[in-house]
Amino acid sequence: MKFIVEVNFPLEPFNTYVREGTAGQKIGETLAAVKPEVVYFTDNGVGRGAVMVIEIERASQVPHVTEPLMLTFDASVHYRVAMLPEELQAAGLERYATA
Repeated sequence: MKFIVEVNFPLEPFNTYVREGTAGQKIGETLAAVKPEVVYFTDNGVGRGAVMVIEIERASQVPHVTEPLMLTFDASVHYRVAMLPEELQAAGLERYATA
């Protein structure tokens, strides 16, 4: 199942990594562990953030995505289920028709 993962990076320790010149390396190592299909780095309204699309087959895989982000960056991580149009069409929504 695909998930959209929203990541918020607090100022620390990210600012320290930037000052030390290790931010890029730490991002690379974390993404190698998480293995997102796609990732976009962006602001979250008040600071640094990222949006990723990941594939998770079992709930037991969630820590393999969450922990590298939390342990390395003290990040907060939020998951949203993502469906392709054909998946939504196959959901059987017609059973809720009232007329």
